Amino acid sequence: MPPPPIAPGGPGQVPYGYPGTAPAYGYPGPSHAPYGGGPYPGGTGYAWPGPQPAPSNGMGTASLVLGIIAAAGFLLWPVALVLGVLAVIFGAVGRSKARRGEATNPGVALAGLICGAAGIVLVAALFAFAIAMNT
Repeated sequence: MPPPPIAPGGPGQVPYGYPGTAPAYGYPGPSHAPYGGGPYPGGTGYAWPGPQPAPSNGMGTASLVLGIIAAAGFLLWPVALVLGVLAVIFGAVGRSKARRGEATNPGVALAGLICGAAGIVLVAALFAFAIAMNT
């Protein structure tokens, strides 16, 4: 049963910690308040959810950039080989992040994986051509 209402010119101030009173603005509530008291009233658990974390699309994007550079610059074979391998690795990691819901660009990661593999194949074809021309 709630306590009786207090009139504006009533018996005086409500004692600190009296049930049913909100803490004053900027002052912590009573120690028995929900969620440990504090300057703001405790929540009921039915509020809007907090902001969602931003998707981490960096692996897929890096894979695409490295894959394009590896495929386009295969004549610089040491650089293209390293960049192609990195593009394949980053693309696989980016695809797995997208599958888990941490990233939103699975297509970009797949394109980077394909471009990186194409760069590796072009470097291998360049080696095969160089060996064939020397024999």
